[in-house]
Order: sequence, then structure tokens, then C-alpha cells
Amino acid sequence: MAARIGFLACPGTLPASPERRSDAYEHDRQVDALRPALADRGFELIEIDWAAPLADFEGLALVMLGTAWDYQDRLDEFLTRLEALEARGIAVCNPPHVVRWNARKTYLQDLAERGAATVPTLWLDEASRGDVLSAFDRFGTDRVVVKRQVGAGALGQHSFTRDDTPAAGWTLGHPAMIQPFLPAIAEEGEYSFVFIGGAFSHAILKRPAAGDYRIQSMFGGIDTAIKPAPADLAAAEAVLASLPFHDLLYARIDMIRAGGTLAVMEAELIEPFLYPLEGPGLGTRIADAVARLLA
Repeated sequence: MAARIGFLACPGTLPASPERRSDAYEHDRQVDALRPALADRGFELIEIDWAAPLADFEGLALVMLGTAWDYQDRLDEFLTRLEALEARGIAVCNPPHVVRWNARKTYLQDLAERGAATVPTLWLDEASRGDVLSAFDRFGTDRVVVKRQVGAGALGQHSFTRDDTPAAGWTLGHPAMIQPFLPAIAEEGEYSFVFIGGAFSHAILKRPAAGDYRIQSMFGGIDTAIKPAPADLAAAEAVLASLPFHDLLYARIDMIRAGGTLAVMEAELIEPFLYPLEGPGLGTRIADAVARLLA
């Protein structure tokens, strides 16, 4: 019998769900790339809701966090589930200790201390109108972006200008981070570097739709496969090397041009989309890495 590999998903991404998101086709692309490659190595891929009863995970050798794209609103529950799976002897990729570190974007402070170039950030337990107004002067900018410290996919994100400030009494409602808006996101785009088992796989340049700054597909963002410049790839590899982990099945390093060099926006280690169409060897690389992990 083939060893079974779980691909963790959620109601927003599972194919039969009535709650499917508009960008759930990314789930399908990833599964379509992985399933045949894993089958060639004797593995059967199973799509499963991460919050399904624990009994449903019986017999799985390994789980990938896949498209568990609702974890940010249920973080404690998500971590508890991953730890329970690990305690049952199921390999979790990436592991719970990685998820715990990576789920809160304050990890960017750790990367900065390790020498990575990062975007200037104001960290707050809560963001108010006054905090936004102060941030304009703090960063010497006319536009800022407010994000959740625990968030994904630009959901719950806000951009304000000096001419379009938050209403009186506005708050984000979550622990927050405020950053200066970087024009490079619209002028050049955001780079994503995909690594499998610590080795570079492929790179993508993501650009927002006209008039927007969000590069996610649900907001009209456009993705293009690229061959990165050696200096840019070296910058991404330096970020990967600065991570305090050596047990990653996959990592996606998102970067933006700031002051002429690439700065890290995110080190995506939980459930990133890995752009299988732009990296046609992705399925094979992951299947080979899974086989090594389970050998």
C-alpha cells in the first residue's frame, strides 16, 4: 500500500467546499503538481481539512501545511493541531516550532538582528488613527500600510495617505505593524524566491493590478517567472541562511527593492503558494525531498 501524504487545506480551498475562495485555484495547481510526482515515488496525496477529526489523519506518514489559509484567525487551535499530529508520529512540514515562530510577523525583528535587510516597521499592540498620523512623520512619508501581525494574503490590510487618513476612533482591532509604502511595489513589483529542502527552485516577480498595490491574485496581481539576477538571488539566499531553522521542506522568501537592494518583506514558511506553473519542476523537487524525509 502506498504511503499516504496529507495536504492540509481549509473550507476556503477544498475542492468540494461551498465556501471556496476566488483564489482557490492556487490549491488545485499545487495539488496537480504534487500528486503525480508523489505517486511516482510510491506516495498517495490526500487533501484534508486541517481541522478535521484527528481520526481522519490515521495512517498519514507526513502532512504539508498546504492551503490552510484560515489559520491566522485560529492560530492557537492550528498550533495545537499540528503538535497533536507530530505527537502521533506524523511528520509535519513545516514543523510546529517553525510555525509558532513564523506566524507572528515580529519574526522580522529576529531576521533584522541576524543581519537581514528589512523594511522599517512600527510594532504596536493596536493601531489607532493617532498611530497612523505619527507614522507619516516617523518614516518621512506621505503613505503608510497597516497590517496585522498575524495575517495572510493582505486580508485586513489598510493603506492610508496624509490626504486620506483613518476616521476618528478607527483601530485595526489586532496587534499591528505599520510600514512606509514603498513605491517599488507598483513600479517594479515584489520578488518571490522558492526554496525546496534548502535549495533554490525558482523565482517569480509579482505585480499589482493598475491602481492597486496588493500583489495577491485575488486582487488582480500578475505573476511572471523570472531568472533572478545573481545579486538578487544571493540576497534571498542570505535571508534563508539567517533563519534559525534547518528542517524546512519549503520556504518562500518575498522581497522588495528598497534603496537599491532587496529587503525581505516576508519569509513564508507556513502555507505559501509555491507557484508550480512558474516552476514546473516543483512537484518533483518536493516529492524527492519528501522521500528523503521519510527514508
